[in-house]
Order: sequence, then C-alpha cells, then structure tokens
Amino acid sequence: MVNTQQTITIPQRPSLWNPKTVSALAVLIGLGLAAYQAGLGRPGLVLINWGGWPQLREFWLASLHPDLSPEFVALMGRAALVTLAYAVLGTTLSVGLGLVGGVLSSAVWWQTLLPGGGPRQGLRQGLWLGVRGLLAFPRAIHELIWGLVLLQVLGLDPMVGVLAIAIPFGAIVAKVFSEILDETPQEPLYALLNAGAPPLAALVYGLLPQALPNLLSYTFYRFECSLRSSAVLGIIGAGGLGYEIFLSLQSLRYEQLWTGFYALILLNGAVDAWSGLVRRRMGFTSRLDINRKPGDVAPRPGLKAPRQDRWLRLSWLGVVLAIPLSGWFLGLDVAVLWSARTQRLLGELLATGWPSPPSWPEIINLAQLAWLTLAMSMVAIALAGLFGIFVSLPAAQNLLLPGGLLQPIGQHRPWPWVEYGLLGLSRLVLLISRAIPAPIWALVLLYMLFPGVLPGALALALHNFGILGRLMAEVNENLDDRPVRALSALGAGPGAVVAYGILPQNLGRFLAYILYRWEVCLRETVIVGLVGAGGLGRLLTEQISSFDYRGVTITLAVFVALTFGVDAVSQQLRGVLRE
Repeated sequence: MVNTQQTITIPQRPSLWNPKTVSALAVLIGLGLAAYQAGLGRPGLVLINWGGWPQLREFWLASLHPDLSPEFVALMGRAALVTLAYAVLGTTLSVGLGLVGGVLSSAVWWQTLLPGGGPRQGLRQGLWLGVRGLLAFPRAIHELIWGLVLLQVLGLDPMVGVLAIAIPFGAIVAKVFSEILDETPQEPLYALLNAGAPPLAALVYGLLPQALPNLLSYTFYRFECSLRSSAVLGIIGAGGLGYEIFLSLQSLRYEQLWTGFYALILLNGAVDAWSGLVRRRMGFTSRLDINRKPGDVAPRPGLKAPRQDRWLRLSWLGVVLAIPLSGWFLGLDVAVLWSARTQRLLGELLATGWPSPPSWPEIINLAQLAWLTLAMSMVAIALAGLFGIFVSLPAAQNLLLPGGLLQPIGQHRPWPWVEYGLLGLSRLVLLISRAIPAPIWALVLLYMLFPGVLPGALALALHNFGILGRLMAEVNENLDDRPVRALSALGAGPGAVVAYGILPQNLGRFLAYILYRWEVCLRETVIVGLVGAGGLGRLLTEQISSFDYRGVTITLAVFVALTFGVDAVSQQLRGVLRE
C-alpha cells in the first residue's frame, strides 16, 4: 500500500523577543525614567510657579496689540534683513564645506580612490573613519556655543554669526551628503572607472548627477534651519530679530516682543513658502528624505522642465545675487580672521582652555548633569513626536480637503469650510511653533514653571513639534494612496483609514524623523540651559560668565561624548526600523 498521508508542517509562531520589540521596550523604559527625572508623576514635587501667571497673562494680552509704530516696524524690518543675511551666508558656506566634507567622508569616495583589498582596505577604512571622526566634533557643539567661543576671539563682528552657523552646519551637511552619496546607485560610477576615467571625474559625472536632487532638497531644508539658527544667535548679541526679541523680553516690553514674533513668523513663512514652491517645481517630494533610498526621489509628472520655468530662473538669479548683497549688507570683512588681534586672542584662548583632569566630585557632578540633559532631550522629543504625528494629519493637503483620502468625492460634508480652516490653523500652529526659537519658549515657560528639566523639555518640545509636524505632513502628502482608497471603497471610516491605511505606511518614517531630530534636540539642550532651564547648558553658562575656560572645555567634552552616544543609539534604532 502506498501511504498517501502528507505531513503538514505548522509554521512556528515568530518570537516576541526580536530586535524591534526589544528596542521598543528599552525606549519605553528610558522614556519612563526620563519623565520621572523631569518631575512628571512625582508626588509632592512643586513645578508650577503661580507667582508668574500675572506676567504670563500680560504677555498673551500683548499679542492683541503689538507695537506697530513706524520707527519700531522699520527697526524690525532691518533686523529681519540681518537675520536673512546671516542665514544666506551661513548656508552658502556650510554647503560648500559640507560638499567637500561629504565627499571625503563617504565610503564610496575611498573605495573609488583606493580600490582593492589587503593593505589598501585597512588604509581605506582608517582614512574614512578618521575623516568622519574629525567632522563629528564640530557638529556635536551647538552653533550658539560656537558663537560664544568666536566672540572671545573676533569680538562683535558679523563673521561671528556666519562662522557660528557654517562650522557646525558644514559638518552636519557633510554627514548627510556622505550618506546620500553612499546610498546612490553606483553602476554609472564604476562604468566610468572601468573605462579609465580618473576617480574625481567619475564621481562628478557618474554619481553626483544622480544624487543632485537629494543634495539640493536637503540644501533647502538646511537654509530653513539656518534661518532659525540666525535668530537664536541674536541672544549673544549677533543682531537680527533674535537680538531685538531678547531685548524686548528682558525689558518686559511685551508689545514690542510680539512685533518681533510676528516678524519672525512672517519671515519663516515666506522662506518656507518659497522653498516649498521651488522644490515642487523641481520635482522634489520632501525637505528631508529619511528611511527611503535617494534614488526613489523623482520629478513628479506634469511639472515644467527647469529650463522652461520662469519662476525657477528668477529664484536662482535671486540666490546668486543674495550672496554678495548679504555680505555687503552685514559689512563682512574676512580679513578679521587672520588679523594680529585675532591670532593673539586665539592663542590666549587655547592656552587657558587646555584642561587638567577633573576631580572625582567634578566627574560625579558632570555625570548627573549629563543625565539631566539626556532626560530633557528624551522627554522633549517624545512630546514633539507624539503631537507632531497628531497635527500632521490635518496639516496634510491630501487628507481632509474635498476629494482627499479622508473626504472622498461625493461624500456629504455639512460644513465644507471646516476642512480648510483645520488645514490653515494646523499649518499656522506648526509655523509659529518652529519659528520661535527654543530659548524664547524657555523664557516664556519660566513664567509658569520653576527652573529645571521640565521647562527646558517643554521649550524644546514646542520648537521641535513645529519642525516634526511639517516634515510628517509632507510624508502624509507623499504616501501611496492606493491602500487607503481601497479601505475607503470598502466602507472604512476616517478613523479606520488612519489606523489601518495611513499609520502603517508612515509610522516607520515618522519614527525615523523623531530619532533624527533627537540628535538635534540634544544639541539644543545647551541653548535652553543657557537661559536657566538646567542641565549641562546651565553649568556652561556659569563657566563662561566666570571665564572658566578649563571648565568650559571639560563640559564641552562631556557634551560631545554624550552626543556621540545618542548619535550611535539613534543610528542603531533607525537601522532596526529599516529591517
């Protein structure tokens, strides 16, 4: 007899303990400890400063009647031009430095220059790691700290603001550019190399044209970041809108303060609209592309070719003219960089800043402050990410508007103006949130809360919420709508469409954006610490004010090490998300 029975193999259930679940559990435990450190859920801990609420009421009432006198409006207009000029020059220099650093810190460049194995492989790996390590230091220090250091050497010179943006941003741009180059398809590059082209020529003609859309798109995003940073630099006296806002806040002139806020919001909104329009006409889908291969970004169908687009020609002409005009407007003099006075002050700073080993009590204090700083960044980015996901839904044009994914054509809408109102309101909230610098948010929150981790975390959360919400709204606008429309056709309601159609597609990229901003948020803890929010930033303020350059160097070294750790954890978690 022939045995016709077949053995049925039942597949084993996947283990719950996989890299994603373990990482999620570790993140939840870390967030719980950070929230407890910030004071959330700790009974008996008084966090609210009831005595500052009357001033807070005056602050909000002043928003209804800002100072619109011609003299002050003219002052704010000139300050806005100063802020814009710093952003233009800082972005230009940082992109130039970043392009060179991005090529030198990319793995594909060293593979092109030193092909093969054996000793060349070890040399190639050493050179690559050396360049990346060299660029990691300047990007770990916030531009405000660079500004404070440069003030000691250059004084109140416009070069302080330009270099304070260009140095850390150049290193950040180099890191992102190197990742873009490494992830770009390399078949044309190797085809040129095999044909006998020199390494540099093969890179320029075989790799850069493919990576150019992503490089330009990130350049636009970096310009928007430079605009916000140039406003922050006003706190240390670099001029611009940030300086005028800080002066108004110190003197409690809330009407003038709100005039500065409105000017900053209008400037950020104008740059945001211009950047978005140019990117759309060039076919770029987002400001910052994370967790997607750069080669996937392609021009949208139906757009004009760049050569035939009058708006693009005018925009590029404006960019070319803006660079020399910004230098002329600020009165930039590069000769100050190699003057005798600068060399003498730099020598004195290096001599006094060389640290001796810290004592054991100093090490314990630095470790405690480092944990406070880390907890502040974790609470901030968790709140910013949670609310950013929530607000990104009404802020996306393709969801709530008529014919959108949550409002199919033919569906009855009793109040059609509500969708347009939600779109405008959500985008306005995101614009205000990201336009106002985190230190200003911290000073406002200190009216309501006592100094500590919580006001710093909330200030960072407010600022990063606007940035994350806008990036996430673009992710919603660029999602594949076929599964979502299929759910709608089957009768699923808006809640089910979001839960089963939108979030499953976009949650991975949302989390990747949150992790990316966490690295930036950690750097920003220094600037809220400078205004009394706690952590390493507050210690740094005390050391700078007392000219304790040895202490400044040690504190910065601890902060750099902390930044490297967060950078490594963030990259590891983003790698888990891509699996």
